[in-house]
Parts: sequence; C-alpha cells; structure tokens
Amino acid sequence: MKCECCHKEEATIHLTQVIDGNVKKLNLCQECAQDSGIDLNSPISITDILLGLGAQSAGVAAAMSEFDLSCSRCQMTRTEFKKGARLGCPECYNAFMGELNALTKAMHHSAQHVGKIPARQGNKARITAQIAALQKDIEVAIAKEQYEVAANLRDKIKALKESAQTSDPGDSNDA
Repeated sequence: MKCECCHKEEATIHLTQVIDGNVKKLNLCQECAQDSGIDLNSPISITDILLGLGAQSAGVAAAMSEFDLSCSRCQMTRTEFKKGARLGCPECYNAFMGELNALTKAMHHSAQHVGKIPARQGNKARITAQIAALQKDIEVAIAKEQYEVAANLRDKIKALKESAQTSDPGDSNDA
C-alpha cells in the first residue's frame, strides 16, 4: 500500500480510529509521518493523531494541515498545547476549539461539562433545567406550527415556576 501523502513510498504506518461507527484510516510512510509531526519513538495516542481529521474524502492534505495548527496570537503550537495541557492566551480557545471539544466529550461523555449541584440548591437547579428544556421544546413546536403542543408546554412551565416559588417562598425571582 502506498503512502497517502507522497504516493511514492510504501506505507509502513497505519492509523485507524472508529468514532460513532465511522472508520478513519491514515496510511503513511515513515518520512511523511515524521514530517507531519508524528513522533515514532514515543508512545502515541491514536486519538490525538486522528483528532479532527474529518471525512476521509476531504483528503490527506487537509488532514496534514490539521497537524500544523497554531494560535495566531501567541504562536502556541498543537504540540506545545498537548505537552503542557495549558493554553497560552484567550485566542488559543478559538485556535484549538476542535481539540477542546473532543477532550470535553471524551472526559465527560457529553459536549457540555455537568458538575455536581449543592444539595440545598439541587431542586431549584433541576426545575430551572426542566424549564429551559421545555422552552426549547416550545420553540420547536412553534416552528412546526404545533400550537396546541406549545400551549401544553407553556402550561407545564407555569406549573413548574409556581412549584418553585412554593418550595422556596423567600425567593420571589421569576425564572
């Protein structure tokens, strides 16, 4: 099998990753792998290498440019970010957004971090989250012109707000 980068040498490095049933493969010769920043002498994480390569049809050139990523403000490179696990400036959040999203999803099994809720605020936080979810459902129902469904959801929100005020009479804040 020929290298997908230079198409000349024999591919000796074969990287494969399966994400949500999609298989991503990258076959490189040793020289192209080293040129793209893959350190063959240290243990590597396939997840780190294939992170954000996108669809296979996008081509190897697009995948290889992903390895050259750096921050436009502080010039921090992907390698420095991965070594130190710290960002250099606020612009790094934009530069490494794909990697940060993948790290968050890998650590929390979700795209959003969900932490613990203090016991005394747990009920209020759950009700607030339910109300927010119902409001999104109302927007979807209105977009689909399902006005009766939207009215029922509105009534559920009203009931949740009333129950929140009943359970915490000291808080007169309308959510």
